[in-house]
Amino acid sequence: MEEMTIEQGFEQIDAILQKMESREISLEESFELYEQGMKQLRICNDKIDKVEKQVMMLNEAGQMVPLDEEV
Repeated sequence: MEEMTIEQGFEQIDAILQKMESREISLEESFELYEQGMKQLRICNDKIDKVEKQVMMLNEAGQMVPLDEEV
């Protein structure tokens, strides 16, 4: 199974929100969708954290360092 991109994760969250806004959804379905949405948010958040840790920049000496490290 191919891993989902962050964009695809947010698309799924958007689809879940649209379903939850339906007036014809039961309370049980609403809770189930809420759980799915929260799970998807955690997955996206983890992916974003991973990407942030990989972001690098060049320091004055031309070396790659983490973006949040002092230059």
